Amino acid sequence: MRAWGSYFAVVWKKSFAHALRFEVMPARLAQSAQATIFCLDPVGEALEQYMPDTDEIENFLSILSAQKSFSVNTLSAYRNDLSQFSQYLESGEGESLKPVRNWANVTRDHIVLFLLYLKGRSYAPTTVARKQAAIKSFFKHLTSKGRVKANPAEELASPHVDRNLPHTISSSDADRLFREINQPSQSPEALRDRAMMQLLSATGLRVGEMVALDLGDLDLEAGVVTPGGGSASGGKSRRVAIGSAGTIDLLREYLDKWRFAFGGSERGGASLATQNNQPLFLNHRGQRLTRQGFWLILKRYAKAAGLSEISPHTLRHSFAARKVDAGADMRDLQQMLGHASISTTQVYARMTGKRDPRKKRLDKPRDGRRKAVS
Repeated sequence: MRAWGSYFAVVWKKSFAHALRFEVMPARLAQSAQATIFCLDPVGEALEQYMPDTDEIENFLSILSAQKSFSVNTLSAYRNDLSQFSQYLESGEGESLKPVRNWANVTRDHIVLFLLYLKGRSYAPTTVARKQAAIKSFFKHLTSKGRVKANPAEELASPHVDRNLPHTISSSDADRLFREINQPSQSPEALRDRAMMQLLSATGLRVGEMVALDLGDLDLEAGVVTPGGGSASGGKSRRVAIGSAGTIDLLREYLDKWRFAFGGSERGGASLATQNNQPLFLNHRGQRLTRQGFWLILKRYAKAAGLSEISPHTLRHSFAARKVDAGADMRDLQQMLGHASISTTQVYARMTGKRDPRKKRLDKPRDGRRKAVS
């Protein structure tokens, strides 16, 4: 190893408190660190930066958040995917490929070798496909902004991934679960839990959408709920019919008699206009119930009912499957569930073994350029 006086590396790091500090170490040791590395000559002049500029990743994510209304979870996944790819480029682990110093030097081979690297480490096909999609979208952005001259990911074929069928619960298991939920009790927690479970079962909302509901998102007179604007739905609101008189009655009872017991004010009267932005469902501290809090509630009821394979999303899947069994129109179901693509909704038709009689028309663009998918 060269003596200290020959070359040094300055490693820029972030501490857990996000305070910045410098550390000095021999250059060869620094090259193996997962950090932004600068090699300095004896007089301190910066020569090269090894890790591609991560600011480009953050700029890209900011655009997705502002213009595409991507959810927080999707943005977080994209950040992790692109950061992992950046670290891979820095490490030079690819066969016969040197570490990449900027995004403009990334080639198709770098991307292909990265995907093979992931597969060699037994990443799930769906995870590899998502990371490839993130990389393709990122380089499309860089190309459009003139950061790179040619898009190295443009001709990469999208991998075929078998979509796992959603997990639902049977009618008998659903009956067991709701027997536990509907046990005779007039405690505020029991009434809140019944209202939440019935709302999910009647509307197919995402759990993240349900816990993000405010009082103003619920219109019991019209029998509709308006989820949206939060991270769970990517900031896109929609109106969903509750469709169950029993559920509406439970929600009205919870609001009129029991919500204040958690620290929230009663709903009703002239003060309602000032309460529209208050959380609908509260925890025992009088704060908005979280997804994790709901999961613990559901888990407790499922355990009492002797059910093990159930998750918050199971209720949503079961709602969609029931709608398909009842002959629901796929476009209507897509709107109810808030799916961006009809193909996501059609998974439920595969699961139930039913095919939408209008599928040929649904799969065919309105200008008629493409043949129907059978």
